[in-house]
Formats: sequence, structure tokens, C-alpha cells
Amino acid sequence: MAHASMGSLPRASVGESLAVLGDVVAPTIAKGVILRRPRVVAAAERFQLDRRAVQRLQRLRDRYGAGPLMLRMPPGREQAVILAPEHVRRVLDATPEPFATASSEKRAALSHFQPDGVLISHGAVRAERRRYNEAVLETACPMHHLAARFERVVREEAAELLASIRRVSTPGTGVMDWDAFAVAWWRAVRRVVLGDGARDDEVLTNLLQGLRSDANWAFLQLRRLAVRDRFFARLEAHVARAEPGSLAAVMAAVPAHTDTAAVGQVPQWLFAFDAAGITTVRALALLATHPAYAGRARAEALGASDTPGSELPLLRAAVMDTVRLWPTTPMVLRQTTAETTWEAGVMPAGTGVLIFVPFFDRDDERLAYANRFAPELWLEGTAPAGHGGRAVGEGPATAWPLVPFSAGPAACAGRNLVLLLSSTMLAALLRESVPRVVGRAPLDAERPLPATLDNYTLRFALDA
Repeated sequence: MAHASMGSLPRASVGESLAVLGDVVAPTIAKGVILRRPRVVAAAERFQLDRRAVQRLQRLRDRYGAGPLMLRMPPGREQAVILAPEHVRRVLDATPEPFATASSEKRAALSHFQPDGVLISHGAVRAERRRYNEAVLETACPMHHLAARFERVVREEAAELLASIRRVSTPGTGVMDWDAFAVAWWRAVRRVVLGDGARDDEVLTNLLQGLRSDANWAFLQLRRLAVRDRFFARLEAHVARAEPGSLAAVMAAVPAHTDTAAVGQVPQWLFAFDAAGITTVRALALLATHPAYAGRARAEALGASDTPGSELPLLRAAVMDTVRLWPTTPMVLRQTTAETTWEAGVMPAGTGVLIFVPFFDRDDERLAYANRFAPELWLEGTAPAGHGGRAVGEGPATAWPLVPFSAGPAACAGRNLVLLLSSTMLAALLRESVPRVVGRAPLDAERPLPATLDNYTLRFALDA
């Protein structure tokens, strides 16, 4: 095993550093960190690029141990890769000091569409914006106080989705693809966030998509300020209505001041709900191909059909494990604000820190369930030995960091809202029948699940 020189962290060779960039960083960026590129996602599934990335980091851990491992970068740029679970916990728990969320890469990307977002803020301004996000999204509450209203919105849009599919299909042949799902999903999201008046404002989300596409290029793309201004003008008009039963109404009731940049927090919510839609479709594919869970999930959905505010624990757990299997934020980035000391040496201030989430979630050298669907991990009292049960949405009690919604002071503030909308959509679809995946079969309950799954080509037969 290679050893660090006295006082410094182990440093990868030039070849190993290039391999990390080629196998881990480049494919993730190519797929689209901020807005997915469907053709690249399809290619990544075909070649299972995420598996190669995990294997690359496994080899580096075997050689260098716990790390963190410093990469060889151009002069003036320091970058570390986290290799040990306890170090993931340290970084996440010690955010934002000394591990700031506002890394250089993140600021370059997110400033295209959320220049005042909490994720690229620091110090007192970040603290204020985090407070506001948590207050509006009710981060600490498993069920938002508007949960019953939000569930009704999702059910209405799911019903319209199913009706539209049947209108153009002969009986028993209805098929849902990503495009049809996305229309319904975004209608629900706009109603939840901004109110019914925004239901059909596809211009708003199309503008956001364009800005997010620019954000994929981060430093390399000039900011289209005129487009951003058009987007925020529409967004501010919806927020100003403060339509009852929407997050916009909650925003109007939560104290804010100039530093809060209240409207500036909303683009991140919309961004997060896009990832939630991707996860919902993947979760549906898992349930459709895992009969042992599908029957229980449908029974849960049927049992909760007339119960507003039902937590749908199994469906929430299915969503959680889907994010574990295919993280929608595969690279968690931090940047050190001070020199930090580790068991193996010292990390300089200003170092970029990379946590590649699939490496920890899919490490088949340590996790027996790494490549299988295991929603029981997230259910109270049903976790396997060594993984003490937690409430849905919390991680298992283990040194291994399963953090599908991140963790610590910068954990996803909208985690419970994502779980609410995704599980409600799944329940609405499952009440009709357990769907079948058609046209392709990327999943098999008896075989290891693929490391990369293309949600854009999934198609479902929804009629029994």
C-alpha cells in the first residue's frame, strides 16, 4: 500500500488522477450535472459507466487506504477524493465550516439560474437563506402542513395522465413513456410550488431548462442575463399571487428580508423536483420488476386512497432506495475554508472535496445489498442485521454513509416534500394496476441491478 509523506495526505499519480477524471468526473459531467442529456444517459447505461467509476475508486482505496486522496491537478488547484465512509460523515457534518457548499464549480454552474441560491451562499447570508428554505419547506416535518392539498394535486394530475393515455389507446394497450409522465409531473410541481395559476406555464419551466442547460457548461458558458431576467419575471409574478395551498403562499407568511432573496430560492426547488420525477419513474420500474414488493406497495396505495396525509412508508422507502441505487446528485462537492487535519495528513485550505456517492452506495466489496433493490433499509424495524431501523427518510444506523438526500447541515431541505410527491404519484399509478415495463427489460429481481439506468427510454403498460 502506498503511504503519505510526513504531514501530507496521499497523492495519486498523474495517471491515476487522469483515470479519476476520465472514469468518474467526465462521464458524470457528460450526462449533465444540472440538466440531464438523454442521449448521453442512454450511452452511459449501455456501457455501464457508473460501474467503471465505482471500480476505479475501489482500486484507489485498495492502494491508498482511507485517504482522503489528493489528485494531481494543475498548479494552484487542489482536489481531494473521499474514500472512507467516516470521512463522508465528517465532511457532511462539518458543513459549511470548514467544508463550504459554495465550491468554485458549484458557483459557476448554479449562478446561471439561481445566483442567490443557498447552495452557493456562505456565512451569515447562507444561514439566513437556509433558515428560510427550512421554514417554507418544513424540513423537520415528515408531512408538510399542506400535504393533503399537495396529494390531491398529484392525484389529479396522475388521473389526467392516465385518462390522456387511454384516450389515444385501445383498451388494454395504454403505454406511459417519459414524455407523457413529465408533462403530468411538471403540472403537479408548478401547482404545488406556485399554485394552480402556474399549472400550464410551460414557458416558465422551458426557460429554466434552457438556463440549466447553460449551467451544465459552468465556467465555459456565458450567462444569458436576458433569459434569466425573463425567467425571474415570470417566477416573481407567480410568487406574488401567493395562491392559497401553494408553497408561494407559505413564502408570503415566512419572514424574510433583503439578504433572504426569497424568490431566488425557488429555482432550486424546481430543479430538485426535476430529479424527483426521474427518481419516481425509476422507482416505478423497480416495483414493476420486483413482484415481492409490488404487491405490498399496491396494497399500501389502495389502503391509503381515502386517507389524506398518509405517509405511505413502503413507497417512500422505495423512493429512498431508488435514489441510493441511482443518485440524482452523484457528485457532492465541498471546498475547504481552512486547513484540515486527517489521520493520514493535512489538507490545505481551498481544496475542492469530491464525494462520489455511487462509490459508497454501490460498493459491492462491502455491501451485500449494493446492487439489489432493498427498500427495507429505510423502514423502521425491518433493516437487516447491522443496519438498525430508522424512520423513513433517515439513514440506517451504520458507519456506512447511505445518504441519498445528503446529510448534515446542508442536507436536502426539501427531502420530505420530494418523498411526499413521489410516493403519492407512485400510489396513484399503482392503484390502477402494477405496471409492466415494455420494450426493454433493464431490470431483473434475480440479477444485480445496472449501475446506470436510463429513465428516458422506460415505457410502462399501465392497464392490467
